[in-house]
Amino acid sequence: MLAVSPLFAQKADWAWFGKYSEANANLTEKPKAVLLGDSITEGWVRADPDFFTANNFVGRGISGQTTSQILVRMREDVVRLKPKYVVILCGINDIALNPGHAVSVETAVGSIESMCEIARANGIKPVVCSLLGSYNIRWRPEVKDSFEQVVRFNELLKAYAKEKHIKYVDYFTLMSDGTGRIRPEYSEDTVHPNIEGFKVMENYLLGFLK
Repeated sequence: MLAVSPLFAQKADWAWFGKYSEANANLTEKPKAVLLGDSITEGWVRADPDFFTANNFVGRGISGQTTSQILVRMREDVVRLKPKYVVILCGINDIALNPGHAVSVETAVGSIESMCEIARANGIKPVVCSLLGSYNIRWRPEVKDSFEQVVRFNELLKAYAKEKHIKYVDYFTLMSDGTGRIRPEYSEDTVHPNIEGFKVMENYLLGFLK
């Protein structure tokens, strides 16, 4: 029963506003940065909680979420916390058809653009992150062109960031095996980083959050 309760909660609360409501209420100081995203961010907190604590970061990732779900959590999980930065890493679940239907990379990137606009309107500095070089979404084998979609997604996001003078964290290149695909020592499933992958990401990210 416990194992399926989060699924029921997510169906009843489409964006899962309640997941972090207690944690948000219990914060005693403004975080320097909110890391916003999906299972990668949620897993990051579990894999290396000391990174978040030591840097006054909070993680607000929810497994399986798409950019549209994350967008509507901006007020509850970012704006009300009044951080200096919001670090946005999401989009792979749109490519993985997690909404139950196809979502174009243009639409997914558009949701991130809206997140950036909301952040800036509230005095928060957005930092956007490329997708990793995922090439085999095992839970969605019918998506044969995931790597090509990742490349296109990153191109659009990088162009937007350049146009709007937003910091762009290029994890794709950082963790590439030379072909663009994520190096196998950084991920067992090509989608989610392992602790070695997270450590590489951490060292790189800190340079963007001075």
